[in-house]
Amino acid sequence: MSERAQRAELLRHRNRSTFSRVYLLGGIGCLEFRTILSRFSKAALLLGFVVFGLFASVSAQAQQQSPVPGVSEAKAELKTSLGDLSTLYQSDVERLEKRHQQAKALFDDGLISRVEFEKDEKALADARAKVEAVAKQIAEANKPALILDATVDTLIGAASNLAWSTGNNRIDTLIRQYGTQYGVDPYLIYCLMSQESSFMSGATSYKGAQGLMQLMPGTAARYGVTNPYDVAQNIKGGTRYLKDLLVMFDGRVDLALAGYNAGEGAVMKYGNTVPPYQETRNYVKLILKRYGKTQPQKSTKGTS
Repeated sequence: MSERAQRAELLRHRNRSTFSRVYLLGGIGCLEFRTILSRFSKAALLLGFVVFGLFASVSAQAQQQSPVPGVSEAKAELKTSLGDLSTLYQSDVERLEKRHQQAKALFDDGLISRVEFEKDEKALADARAKVEAVAKQIAEANKPALILDATVDTLIGAASNLAWSTGNNRIDTLIRQYGTQYGVDPYLIYCLMSQESSFMSGATSYKGAQGLMQLMPGTAARYGVTNPYDVAQNIKGGTRYLKDLLVMFDGRVDLALAGYNAGEGAVMKYGNTVPPYQETRNYVKLILKRYGKTQPQKSTKGTS
């Protein structure tokens, strides 16, 4: 091969090597670019998820902080009623404490019997229990609402369908038994009993009301209750009385409750309306808040 031919061949070899190196470097650069782009896409996607999560969290908090229409007003009204009732019960306790001190002095001097003194002492204990019960209801009312997407009407309408229990199987059974027998909603009996005695069968008020449903001696006698502290007799007599009040006031639960608390005569005296007694009005309001109805379901069962 001539010298000129050798030089030409060497030049072609050099050009081929240079082209291979350029192609290789270009491939490597392209690969690195694709890797960087892939990593950037993943980072952007992750950032998007983080931002979306933060937005969803803020939205949920905003919904929790937004008051449901009507709930705030209902809770405020309930707290006011409970506060008024607490004040009344506290006044009773203070009055009974003074009377108890006087009774103790009379007992120490031998002027009254132990039975009279212990009866007075029990009335004071029951009054204090009522104050504690209302305090617990106030504490519950101060808790934030857990249900955010329901209206007050929805909550109230479901009230009678709630599972309820006094904590005593025998009392629960008797409430259902006599409620069915006399055509009175057992849940209404339960709500009334809770307000009357907090399910204490031995409760006695300073006015003389006795037992679970706080029957006055005259009412107990009217319905054949010989022992108002007997659970079955008390529930039966109280349920019959409540049934008669519902019939008397054409199924109006509010008026029946008012009659149970203040006497049917007081309701009729004020033109078949809830009497203007603060205790009675709070009593009716609190039970209705729990029960959730002013009109009972029509029932053909049960007789007085």
